[in-house]
Amino acid sequence: MPTRQAFKKAQRDLINAHERQTSLCDPFLDVLPVGGAALSVLAGTAGQSTICASDDTAARIDEMQFDLGEGPCWDAMTTRLPVLSPDLAVTGDASWPLFTSAVQNDPIRDEVRAVYAFPLFVGSLGIGAVDLYSSSVAPLQSSQVTDATQLASLAAWQVLRRILADKPGDDLEPASPHNRREVHQATGMVLAQLNISATDAALLLRAHAFSNGRTVAEVASDVIERRIDFAADGMP
Repeated sequence: MPTRQAFKKAQRDLINAHERQTSLCDPFLDVLPVGGAALSVLAGTAGQSTICASDDTAARIDEMQFDLGEGPCWDAMTTRLPVLSPDLAVTGDASWPLFTSAVQNDPIRDEVRAVYAFPLFVGSLGIGAVDLYSSSVAPLQSSQVTDATQLASLAAWQVLRRILADKPGDDLEPASPHNRREVHQATGMVLAQLNISATDAALLLRAHAFSNGRTVAEVASDVIERRIDFAADGMP
């Protein structure tokens, strides 16, 4: 059983992952009894894409779900709750018949006995999911589900940073002094809604704009007019 020091290290590794360009998958493997992990984006103009996969099997699980449009990662994102299938052969057919059949007819079938998924979201902004798999049939303990949920919350911010890092920002930035004032005001409102830093509030505005193909100024106006409330669905 991993120590709490190991869990705290996993948290630190995720918090620093973007700046250090380190794996977003490894911290989950360091503290959970699983064989592999993948983090995927499932919404917005970023499209469906795998941000990281610890191995070929994890990547294949993501690929199957993208192709079929069903599976634990889709359920996790839709419900914003952990999805736990400790024995895919028993529970999978009822939940994801196409996905389960694809796994059972693929060379990875002996490696994937259990699957778990945890949603990636920040406030009201849905991003994607963390997929985990195990070659043994065994449920996660409640404390392990809690740990994975907390790590997914940290990972969601890092996925946002990675999505936006290579995207040109000129078309997303406010062009006029009036727009800049609105963005500054909206940043303060998001900061208060979620009790986060100004840097993270600005990141969230930009991420929402990018995800929906809009400008930051447009999103800021909606925040000010309370058409968008990032705290509406709570924080993970």
